[in-house]
Amino acid sequence: MVDVAAPEYHPQAVSDAAERREQLKQVYLEASACTRCVLSETRTTVVFGAGNADAGLMFVGEAPGANEDKQGLPFVGQAGRLLDKLLAEIGLERSDVFIANVLKCRPPGNRDPRPQEIEACRDYLHAQVDLIEPNVICTLGNFSTKLLRGDTTGISRLHGQPEVHVLGHRAVRLYPIYHPAAALYTPSMLETLRADFARLPELLALGPPPQPEGFDEPVPEIEPAAAFPPDGEVPPLDSTLSAAAAAEQAAGEAEPSPDQLGLF
Repeated sequence: MVDVAAPEYHPQAVSDAAERREQLKQVYLEASACTRCVLSETRTTVVFGAGNADAGLMFVGEAPGANEDKQGLPFVGQAGRLLDKLLAEIGLERSDVFIANVLKCRPPGNRDPRPQEIEACRDYLHAQVDLIEPNVICTLGNFSTKLLRGDTTGISRLHGQPEVHVLGHRAVRLYPIYHPAAALYTPSMLETLRADFARLPELLALGPPPQPEGFDEPVPEIEPAAAFPPDGEVPPLDSTLSAAAAAEQAAGEAEPSPDQLGLF
């Protein structure tokens, strides 16, 4: 195994969508081989995120669960199906948005993320925001809301109230909402979620908020993975999975390709 130098990310300078997608694929490949924290020793698969690489709307949850850890894709269980339903009610689907988590690896037993794990993953999330360029980011639940806002105020006081925040190098409209799982445990929460989702088209229509000065400065490089495979072992980025490989992935036995993540 050899180290591979991390690419530089220039968010404002990269106006070409195809170039941003290629850089996002590189971030995906780095994250897939990441050994920056102890979660690399217990995970099954890195859950980088999935969806539209040019999405105006991005969702950020806490961390992958057991199903996500097996399949390598975010929100694949009951909460994910409810998220799909809520999106459909406002005329959107998964292919219109990008879904990620604060952590890219599942904490054992679904315990709370630890500070060193959050710090290890921070650059990946910021690179995603810089390269996808969403206008609105929905934080799903208490944990991601507190972390991305940098404040301890709980979701019950903040849900449905958009604020402009700078994440990485980009200003976004941060929109806290309850995690879809909350409605699974408390059915009465579903109407609150529906009401908050109903505001999303209005927020998206506002476009991006004013960007901070210095936004055209390069994004800090992500440290290269300690055990990144040599070039000859990296599969072609634009390859299409065979039927057998697709079946393996559905069974949680293979990592998704960049194409399947919507990075096209």
